Amino acid sequence: MNMGDGRSLGDLVVAARDRAFVGRAVERALFRSALDEDPGSSPVLYLQGPGGIGKSTLLRRFALEAREAGRLVVEVDGRTVPATPEDFEQAAGKATGEPGSVLLVDTFEHCQGLEHWLWEHFLPRLPLGAVAVVAGRTAPDPRWVADPGWADLLRVVPLRNLAQDDATAFLRARGVPAGAHQTLVSFTGGNPLALSLAVAVAGRQEADGTPRAADWSPGLDVIATLLPQLVGDPPSQDHRTALEVCAQVDVTSEALLRAMMGERAAELFAWLRAQPFIESTAAGLFPHDVVREVLAADLRWRDPDGFAALRGRMYQHLLGRVRDAPAAQMLQAMQALVYLERSAGHMSGTLVWHPEGVVREMPCAPADESRVVELVREAEGAESAAIARFWLDRQPEAFSVYRSTRTDDIVACSAWLRFSGPEGEDVDPVVAAAWAHVDAGGPLRPGEHLAMARFQVEPQAYQRPSASMNLMQWRVGGEIIRADRLAWSFVVMRDDGFWNGYLERSDMMPTDAVPVVGDHAYRLFAHDWRTQSGMAWTEEKHEAVRDGAAAVTSPARSPQDPQERREHLTLSRPEFDVAVRDALRALWWPSELAANPLSRGRLVTETGRSLHDILLSAIDTVLEARGGEKRHLVITSTYSKAAPTQEAAARRLGMSFSTYRRHLTAAVKHVSEVLWSHERSGTPIEREVSR
Repeated sequence: MNMGDGRSLGDLVVAARDRAFVGRAVERALFRSALDEDPGSSPVLYLQGPGGIGKSTLLRRFALEAREAGRLVVEVDGRTVPATPEDFEQAAGKATGEPGSVLLVDTFEHCQGLEHWLWEHFLPRLPLGAVAVVAGRTAPDPRWVADPGWADLLRVVPLRNLAQDDATAFLRARGVPAGAHQTLVSFTGGNPLALSLAVAVAGRQEADGTPRAADWSPGLDVIATLLPQLVGDPPSQDHRTALEVCAQVDVTSEALLRAMMGERAAELFAWLRAQPFIESTAAGLFPHDVVREVLAADLRWRDPDGFAALRGRMYQHLLGRVRDAPAAQMLQAMQALVYLERSAGHMSGTLVWHPEGVVREMPCAPADESRVVELVREAEGAESAAIARFWLDRQPEAFSVYRSTRTDDIVACSAWLRFSGPEGEDVDPVVAAAWAHVDAGGPLRPGEHLAMARFQVEPQAYQRPSASMNLMQWRVGGEIIRADRLAWSFVVMRDDGFWNGYLERSDMMPTDAVPVVGDHAYRLFAHDWRTQSGMAWTEEKHEAVRDGAAAVTSPARSPQDPQERREHLTLSRPEFDVAVRDALRALWWPSELAANPLSRGRLVTETGRSLHDILLSAIDTVLEARGGEKRHLVITSTYSKAAPTQEAAARRLGMSFSTYRRHLTAAVKHVSEVLWSHERSGTPIEREVSR
């Protein structure tokens, strides 16, 4: 640095903040429009948002842009100005005496008692051409928003978290490796304060050689800093508990709060609704993402028994809603139940959570039936389409369609077929295989029935996690919980292994039969419900997940502790080859990889690399083998996120299916050989992942 250039440390601070600033394009455009006095612009902006959302940072940016435009800038911080008209006048009065001045008032919640005086007496004295921006956690009194005198002059701007692209740009500007972006953005939800703290902590961890940024999770220092900044100090323990309830579920209704909190529910619900970090929807209230995460993490650390007890009570209430809700509300109730356990290992990789609805389920109307047949033909072929037509004629009420909330087009379909006796076995090989399994395991008794999830079809992301597949899974789960005298349930999936682990952990076991329809083989997963109802099974499964979570979050040393050497799992060669094939199918689904035996093998436990990276490195070595270029292209196309089926991958590559299968078999064999060799020797695969 040139010591004689006349700059100060403050200049360096401003420059660094300028380099790190990202996003807020809409808010900056509103401010520039006010500076330029564009027709229709608002000379008074009110930025409203919770703590940590970036109000102060945006005001500093406004100040910089106003000074660059040659304007007088008057800055007032509500934390340092006593909340009296005289003191505020002394701090801000200069803005009333100069045309074109820019007044920026930060943390106005500390001066909220001045609100009436500000709107009635101070702001009206600003000269024409002046711009005022007031920022606070609390929304302005509705009287000023509704006042016809201010209608054309005032604009309230709710400040939200950074969009994902802007949050990623922020991380890039701070030098965070690309591999860590998704982890940090997921936790923070784009909250600027949380992003800044996460970057600082993750950076320290990497410098110390402790957990990598890609494995980052919020520590006590981050939680302790964020909690008071984001939610402040709740008035009572009941208010804090209401916040903790709100943090656990997808949306909080007053009815849910009453079940958890008793008679204070209405008062507490009204208080929650007024908080700046709480959003309202038609279904209820929910907190901003980072508030949700921090509240849950704090309670889990501070009172693990209380955390488990609260979740247990909530689960029982939500499970009761699934059982008792009207049929039209069953999916909504099922979503709330699943959301409570969304981070469980067997769920996190198979569910796609969206902040807003992407599709909605509706009964299949007669006018929709041709579209259903078309979807099945597109995804599964003409033979399956003919079978779908057969079942539509016999059980039209079993079919559901999934419409895009943006276009209203039908993008997916499914069916929940019910049988009290054999039917359609000569037409549908899948149904025939199900009846054969039932006959071998014990025929139906009078009054019993079996049910089958058939035609889970979305051509765009065929039988891979998607918004439509979410609803299809919830439909199956809800129907089982609510069923009366259900003897057997079956789920039908393309026989590519992707869902095997998830369904087996849900006690839907694969049958021996592999029925073929057209060019495709299918796998049936079955459960016998005659010894335990769906309701009782669900409660038992929840207890197992809860007990497993308690074991994982016990105060034992973290397996990522560099001082700890983890024992690795030893597999036989046949077991190893099976695990490799399963891992390749789950390459882009983290929770499935975490459950794979290879994640506990020597290559992972002794090298410190993730199984995902190790697999990519092994796939890259295919290029070095004879004929490697085609085989590498086949294996990367097959196990990419975009490949719905192997047949689709072959078509995309312009290969016959037999040629494609030959290359794929050779490539998978090569990957397995490479991994086995390095697993036995304990040496890492030297070739770096090519991205």
